[in-house]
Amino acid sequence: MAAATPASAINTYNAQPAPERHEVGALLVQWDRDGDGISETIDWYCSGTMIDKNTFLTAAHCTTDWSPGVRFFVSLADDVQGALDKAKADGLTPSQTAATVGVEGADHTSPDYPGNSADAHDIAVIEFTDAQAAALASRWPFTPATLPAAGQLDAMGSRALDAATWQVMGYGTQEAMNGPGGQTHPGGGVRMKAEVGFDALNPTWVRLGMEESRDYGGACYGDSGGPNFVTIDGNLVLAGTTITGDTPCYATNVAYRMDTPSARGFLDEFVDLP
Repeated sequence: MAAATPASAINTYNAQPAPERHEVGALLVQWDRDGDGISETIDWYCSGTMIDKNTFLTAAHCTTDWSPGVRFFVSLADDVQGALDKAKADGLTPSQTAATVGVEGADHTSPDYPGNSADAHDIAVIEFTDAQAAALASRWPFTPATLPAAGQLDAMGSRALDAATWQVMGYGTQEAMNGPGGQTHPGGGVRMKAEVGFDALNPTWVRLGMEESRDYGGACYGDSGGPNFVTIDGNLVLAGTTITGDTPCYATNVAYRMDTPSARGFLDEFVDLP
């Protein structure tokens, strides 16, 4: 749920702002759109989560296939689109905008991406130096998200997972709206949350229902890389990250599990795992 234009907000139905979730942020990209060697474009493209003081978890498809010289920034602001709009109104350059709206970090993408349908290895992090991490925390104080233990979702089993409360969060666009020119996905750029329902657990995926008829909300374009939390013993645990779903964003959110050997094998280089 990401593309070369701002893409996967939380659906408009059964969703609400999430100003309290300071660990959930937006991935901003400064890149060369027209191939002239100048990175003249800065915008948000995906979502993600701080999983320790200097590591931002997101999706691999958010950090790949960019033009040479691409730079990545993270913002933990509630309204990233509003900050970008203000920077534009103030006449800031793309570089000034990027530094004003976010904090720069270095991207690390799974070397096994894109993988296959069984295991896409669709996982990446933005890593910050100590100075960058201090700047991020100074601007937006946060408590890092809690990752699951190895095989924790398997150990719980489908019945317990179905009974648990699940939430998806991110900055993405809204569900498809029909118009004269076809379907569009309006909105995006504001951190939102919605309850989703457990559907199925696969070896590397957790599939979540987001149908309005079931009183759920869900993810859409621009929510890619953002967290899907499950409440376990009263604590939010980052069970998976949004990767894909149905095209109009009506029914299904497919998240990459964080408790599997492949996800943990990648993350082990960057964070202390439970």
